[in-house]
Amino acid sequence: MLDGYGDSTRAVKAVSSQAIPGQPVGPAPVPAAAFHLSADEGSEPDTYGRSSNPSWRQLESALAQLEGATIALSFGSGMAAISAALRAVVRPGSALVVPSDGYYQVRRFAAECLAPLGITVREATAAQIYDAAEGADAVLAETPTNPGLDVVDLHRLAGICRRNGARLLVDNTTATPLGHQPLSLGADLVVASATKALSGHSDLLAGYVAGSHPELMSALERERLLAGAILGPFEAWLVLRSIGSVGLRFARQCQNAMALATALRSHPAVRSVRYPGLPEDPSYPVATAQMRKFGGLVGVELADADAVHHLAQGSELLVASTSFGGLHTSVDRRARWGDAVAAGFARISAGIEDTDDLVADVLAALDRG
Repeated sequence: MLDGYGDSTRAVKAVSSQAIPGQPVGPAPVPAAAFHLSADEGSEPDTYGRSSNPSWRQLESALAQLEGATIALSFGSGMAAISAALRAVVRPGSALVVPSDGYYQVRRFAAECLAPLGITVREATAAQIYDAAEGADAVLAETPTNPGLDVVDLHRLAGICRRNGARLLVDNTTATPLGHQPLSLGADLVVASATKALSGHSDLLAGYVAGSHPELMSALERERLLAGAILGPFEAWLVLRSIGSVGLRFARQCQNAMALATALRSHPAVRSVRYPGLPEDPSYPVATAQMRKFGGLVGVELADADAVHHLAQGSELLVASTSFGGLHTSVDRRARWGDAVAAGFARISAGIEDTDDLVADVLAALDRG
């Protein structure tokens, strides 16, 4: 149990190997596809790398501890995790709610792969999701939303879903389990991309699903086995290795995001700023009630697309790239991907640079405009 510890202690404890004299302190990768079989068939912990392997178990144990779950399952990407979770909770005739203001590929998956199977797909913003959940069989919420950073009241939404017998899935990619634990707020499943802050180095793809309902997790494990959307053992080890430092990295990212949001809200080139940790942000009341940290993302609206490109080009520290949660602070113009935002809306993912250096650099780049 990790209750009562701070974030870095929780992270380090989650990845600690068993204290056996003579054995490595840090867990080692097990890059194996096939394992020795026993005459006592079915007694082996591992038989074939697509069904299980020691590297997965080490990572999944750490993820379950951080999310406050009984079980976690790793996947080859965040989309693999989300799509598997959705397939596990809906059937032809089901009604599914997905975020209209969340990750755009989820909407595409629901429209292109689930709707043709006879599943009714409803899209709803963070503000609309409570009404949309009425009569649904499954609800996927993303909080804070990506890229708008609206925060969904999970306690309220979970109550609606329980009353109607609907499954609630929460995408915890933006907040991370250090920001909040949706399972403790009533969610049935947590889905997330470990590509982002948990791995934190912009060099691998991974995802996971966490929960405490045995039947749901068994269905997901079967889905992973048959669909083959698995995480490689070496990548699993890399995520596990990274989790040990996520407390330090995420704390700096949150600190940098807050500093950037505070500095940018008064800059003449900035039309608006979204960050759940700002007292004037519309999501602040809900965020302060359910989140422990506000995350490393800041939404900034500039004049137009050129202004975003000039910001990236005029900075010494900003990296123009998509995805988020890495060591480097990055900027991404979200309208290019089809998000329903203004042409000059930029998502800034705060890295771990020194706070004063980062703020000074971004303000100077805006001044050069």
